[in-house]
Amino acid sequence: MKQQVADRMQGISAFYVMELLQRAKQLEREGRDIIHMEIGEPDFQTPQAVIDAGRALLKTGEVKYTAAAGMPELRSSIADYYQQQYGVTVDPRRVFVTPGATGAFLLAFGISLNPGEQVMMSDPCYPCNDNFVRLFNGHTHFVNVDASTQYQLSADLIAKNWYLASKGVLIASPSNPTGTLINREDFHKAITQVHQLGGCFYSDEIYHGLIYDQPAVSALVFSDEAFVINSFSKFFGMTGWRVGWLVVPDAFVEAAEKLAQNIFISTPTHSQYAALASFTPENMAELERRRIEFKARRDFLYENLLRLGFKIACKPEGAFYIYADCSAFTDNSFEFARALLEQEGVAVTPGRDFGLYLADQHIRFAYTASIDRMSAALTRLERFLCR
Repeated sequence: MKQQVADRMQGISAFYVMELLQRAKQLEREGRDIIHMEIGEPDFQTPQAVIDAGRALLKTGEVKYTAAAGMPELRSSIADYYQQQYGVTVDPRRVFVTPGATGAFLLAFGISLNPGEQVMMSDPCYPCNDNFVRLFNGHTHFVNVDASTQYQLSADLIAKNWYLASKGVLIASPSNPTGTLINREDFHKAITQVHQLGGCFYSDEIYHGLIYDQPAVSALVFSDEAFVINSFSKFFGMTGWRVGWLVVPDAFVEAAEKLAQNIFISTPTHSQYAALASFTPENMAELERRRIEFKARRDFLYENLLRLGFKIACKPEGAFYIYADCSAFTDNSFEFARALLEQEGVAVTPGRDFGLYLADQHIRFAYTASIDRMSAALTRLERFLCR
């Protein structure tokens, strides 16, 4: 019998930007100077206090398994963080430390989603979220969103698009790729609507901390029944350490414990010890300095993209992305991105990586490069547009 790939893999999509990234790396090996504005990874190194904490644990040689749910000290620190940041009391037993936010999503959907059930998401959105649902034989129901709702799902959109097979709704605030926030009142209404419909609410909060105007609010402010996903990768600058977390409703604690034991064993121990150092006052002060730098980068890139003729429906309020309408220059953003890379050595992400709705009219720019590097990129971009 011929071996075959599982049917579920037919719907699992790859990143289009990976093709561009591979080409960018090849061009760099050939000696080209490539300015990277495609990947959502902060260019700052891991904070020194975090590195030192991880190194100290490694030197002991005692890098053993932790509890599947994570080190008790780290779970308690995360719970304390919610009290300090949002005024919310979270029982540490509801906090599960995971291998990155990806692990948190897998745990959340694994314990709550049945085959055939639907999760509602916005289009555009982060593409992996759909793949996580597919992995558990669920389905994603995409709802087109635009500037009228800050590219976010509203209570009205949720009600209009709720079906018999609907299980829940995922909202990311700040979102990837648009960087927009859902405001406090609309967030509360959306969560209330989902609960009234008997569904699960999943809140992607991995860009919390990287907020530049109005403050972000956690779903836990409004509901103890929400699944909340966060990570040490973005604001805390620990991408390669692979540490995230999930806060689950009380009724799901036992299920989350069992599934974490089976699919993770535990999150890397040295990474958990390193993450503990993230919450010290000194490290938080360093992260605040970085946040201010990201805000300056956002303002610089936003103003210059508008100057060059891109249309930006909503100024991003968080994360480190600008989702720009490039329809004045092309009707195929993927080919635009490919040509920009080949001709000028600037790497950006085409809209088709984030869904179908007006995808060919949009480019995502990541302001994870310094202002000096972005200035050089903009000079090249202007030259490209003038050809």
